Amino acid sequence: MTRTPLLSRKELDTLLGGAARAWLDEALAEAAHAASHPDGEPSGTAYAVPPWELRYAAAGRHCGLEHADSVRVLLLTEARAGLPALTRLYDQGTAAERRAVLLGLAALDLGATALPLVEDALRTNDTTLIAAAVGPYAAAHLDPHHWRHAVLKCLFTGVPVEAVAQLARRARGDAELARMLGDFASERIAAGRPVPAGLHHVLALTAPGPVAPPVPTASTQES
Repeated sequence: MTRTPLLSRKELDTLLGGAARAWLDEALAEAAHAASHPDGEPSGTAYAVPPWELRYAAAGRHCGLEHADSVRVLLLTEARAGLPALTRLYDQGTAAERRAVLLGLAALDLGATALPLVEDALRTNDTTLIAAAVGPYAAAHLDPHHWRHAVLKCLFTGVPVEAVAQLARRARGDAELARMLGDFASERIAAGRPVPAGLHHVLALTAPGPVAPPVPTASTQES
């Protein structure tokens, strides 16, 4: 469940059929129009759902489920979606639509304002949302406390740690993360459950810095 690379518009054009390309042309034009009219149309339609947001929901149906993430992220970036639109799409969307919001955060000029969306995804047990939530945006903006818990959430839910963007950089020298990993391993062993293989990988990344504690094993627990 590592991140699937998002496709560019040029790459999509080589994969989509004529009808899908035409639909995408229209969708991106509507998104660009919305970006140039951030306060809505002067004709009193400010409260209507922008057409590009309807296209966002329909991306899988018109361009194929395998390309929906890429199409949706292109729409977000073309529309220069702000936090209100992102929150609306996330709150009202399906799991797939929420995932695409999370995947698109790093491409938008949001600062740390969209962290509530990341934190909401990390409270779920939906592994597709968790994997999307620990991408480049989280790596850039999650504080150390929440980032460590995001890594533990991946281990707990079975999301491969390779999904965590900039894992090596943020884990390096993190003695507190090493301690938390050791505690997590001890709890798993005490409950008779296996220690996720990814835990050993992350623990190794916490060096250099203070010496990381060894991962407990069944024999050390019994001694």
